[in-house]
Parts: sequence; C-alpha cells; structure tokens
Amino acid sequence: MRALGGCILVLETACLRTTLALLLGISYAAQAAPDAVSRDPFGTERYVPAAPGVRWQSPDALPLVPAPPSASLPAEDRPLSLPELTELALQYNPQTRQAWYATRAQAAGVGIEKADLLPQITADLVGQRGETGSQTGNQNPWLTRYGPALTLNYLLYDFGARDSRIRAAEYLALAAALSQNRVLQDVVVQVEQAYYRYLGFEALVRSNELFLKSMTTSLDATQRRREGGLATAADVYRAETQVAQAQLNITRSKGELEKARGALASAVGLPVNSRVRIQSFQGEPRIREISETLNDILDRAKANRPDLIAAEAQARSARAQADAASRNGLPSLSVSATTGRTFYGDDRPFTDTNSVLLNLKIPLFTGFNQTYTVRQAEARAAQAEASRDALSRQTELEVWQSYYDVQTAADGVSTTAVQLRAAQQTAEATLARYQGGFGSLLDLITAQVDESNARVQRIQSFLDWFTAVARLNFAIGASDSTPYTDLTR
Repeated sequence: MRALGGCILVLETACLRTTLALLLGISYAAQAAPDAVSRDPFGTERYVPAAPGVRWQSPDALPLVPAPPSASLPAEDRPLSLPELTELALQYNPQTRQAWYATRAQAAGVGIEKADLLPQITADLVGQRGETGSQTGNQNPWLTRYGPALTLNYLLYDFGARDSRIRAAEYLALAAALSQNRVLQDVVVQVEQAYYRYLGFEALVRSNELFLKSMTTSLDATQRRREGGLATAADVYRAETQVAQAQLNITRSKGELEKARGALASAVGLPVNSRVRIQSFQGEPRIREISETLNDILDRAKANRPDLIAAEAQARSARAQADAASRNGLPSLSVSATTGRTFYGDDRPFTDTNSVLLNLKIPLFTGFNQTYTVRQAEARAAQAEASRDALSRQTELEVWQSYYDVQTAADGVSTTAVQLRAAQQTAEATLARYQGGFGSLLDLITAQVDESNARVQRIQSFLDWFTAVARLNFAIGASDSTPYTDLTR
C-alpha cells in the first residue's frame, strides 16, 4: 500500500509538471504569435496610425455632423431691426440651448440629492434550481425555488450631512440658472456688436464710394486742365493713382462688410451664408449724459450681474459640500426591512422571510480618507470664494472702463461732427479753386483725403458709441427692464 501511495504521488507530481509546462507553452506561443489577432484580439489598433508621422485614416465611414437648428427669416422680404435679430438669436443661438440644458441637468441634481429624503424600495424576483452535497457525502436531489422579495432602506439620521448635500446641490442649480441668464446677456451683446459692426462697414462702403466720386471729379478736372496746358501728365497720373486707391478701398470695405454680415448671421443663429437684410440706422444717435454716478453704477453691477451672483452661489455650494464632508465622519442611523416569500417546485409549502434591521454606523478609522476629504473640500470652498472675489474685482474694472469708454465716445461723436464739417467745406473750396484754375492738385488731393478720413472717423465714432453703450450694459448685467437703452434714443 505504501508503494502504491508513492506511485500515485509520483504520477500526480508528473501530471502537475506536465500541466504547468503545457500552460507555459501555450502562454509563450500566444505571446510570440505574429498574427494581429493574438496581439490585438479586439482590433483596437484600427484607431491608431501606423506610425507617429502618419496621418490616421478611418477604416469606416466617419459620422456626419448634423446641421444645427436654424432660425427662419420672416416671410416678407424686409430688413430686420436689432430687436428682431436679438429675438431670433435668443431662440436659435446654440449657446442659449447649451446653457439651458446645463441648467436642467443641474436642477436634476437637486432631485438626485433629495431622493435620500425618501426610502429606497427594491423588488426582487429570484428563481433558482440546483443540487448540493451534504457534509456527510450524501447527494441532495435537485431543488427548484423561486419567489418575490421586497427590501426597504431608509436613512434616519446622519447629523446633517444629507441636508448639506441638498443645500450644495440647490446652490449649484441656482448658479446654473444665473449662468444661463449671463449667457443670454452675452448673446445679446454679441448680436449688438455684430449689428453695429455691420452698420459701420456699410457706412464705410458709402464713404469710400463718395471718396471715389471725389477722386473721379479731381481726375476729370486734372485732365481738363492738362488739355488747357495748366497741368502736367504727372498730375494726371497722380489723380489716376488716387482713383485706383479709392477703388481698392471700396473693394476692401465690401469684403469686410460681407464678413460682418456672416458674423451677424452666425450670432443670430442663421447659416453664415444667409442673405439677411439689415435695417440701417436712420439719422444720428442722440447722445445723452449718464445721470447716475459711477458708484451707483458699480452698486448696480454687483446686485444685477448674474455671473457674479452665480459665483457667490458656487462659493456657498462649495462651503456646503465642505460641511457635508466634515459630517460624513459622524455616526449615521439607518433602517432596512425585507419581506419575501419562497415557493418550491415540489409539494412543499411556501415559506415567508421577514426581517427588520436597525443599523448604527460609527466610522472609527478610514485610513485618514475622511481627514483628506475634508481638507480637500475646505480648500475647494476657499478657492470658490477667491474666484468670486476675483470676479467682483473684474466686474468693477469692466464697469469702470466701460463707463469712461461711453464718456469718451460721446465726446468723440461731437468732435468728429465739427471735424467732418470743416473738412467738407475745405474740400469744396479747394475743388472750386482748382476747377477755376487756381491752386495745385496736391492741395486738392490732400483736402479730399482729409474729408474722407474725417468721414471715416465720424463713422468710427458712432461705432465706438454704440459698442461702448453695449459693453456698459453688459458690464452692469442690465436686464431687459434696466438697460441703458435711453442713451441711444
């Protein structure tokens, strides 16, 4: 018997060695196999270029990007005013939709946290068939069992950690809603700036056309004077150069006008190639002084800017999260209850299972996880408060700069009016003298260029005024009910 046992042991050892060798051989063969399937069984190499300097080519058709929702222009072919363009932008600009869904997602987060205020109930339906062996070596027959079960879990008390998490989620939802308001204001100012920029280039095209007309008149006068022997060929060439320069200015300004049209269409939510008609500004804006003091405007900005209030809400949310983290290390009391019924496949009667469990959880040691979690939450809360303070200072700076931009632009409008009037009178007088045979071509060209520059500066002063007012409204965070729209009426 001892010899037989020794033989069995030798055989088992030999079998174990053979099995290990076989497994090692299979593993080595799998690693050394040259085919791609053994090295990349899931085909992930299809997402990797062949070499670092090789451009990746997709083996499959790439997904197509759908066209974003686009605003529909009014049926009648009429120019659109700034309020109409703004209304379209608020509906179809993708930024407004993005901010709205972010608000909905954050609002759902409040519901997720408040779900802990209610018990969690789970229903299970279990079916099992199996056989087992007893400790005595007897084989138990196959047994079929099935039945439903109902489990209830409810947190009774956790020293306010749950309430802190709910409060943090509510502040985040508030911050998201206020951020959406800021996005709407951002879209409005984008449309305003694009609109005024378009009007500015439209006026610049007209100004350059007037300059071309003036240069053409100068060229005709120069040619007549040359026929009369009062001008040289160089004067004609110089006049032709100015005409060519005027034509180049028109070409460039028309290109900028089309770029401004595309930017306005994009801000509104239209395809960039939309041929939207814009209602031009009629007359000159009525410039009014700001009646409020700068300190009053700063106070309005701190009370009205949605992003600044959102930063305060985010800081309070971070502080509530830090409070929740500190309370997670305190005991918590919860209750759970289970009821179920088990049925059997044979003739045995069903059995019921009922239990109630009251659980007091007391964290004793978590490997310092709780310590560092609280420390991290406190640091993030302080960071959020610092971000709020930085935005507050930035708000003050933006209001300060915008306020004085409006003041400077208002002075610029009145100054350029005088400058343009003087330049026009000078150009008219110089042209009359030149056509009468007096004065030089250089004086005429200089006067006409000065007139054109004055007209361009006049256009720029209007553009500066409108954009400065728009920036001031944006810096204040003015809503539809409290903007400085009366400044341009």
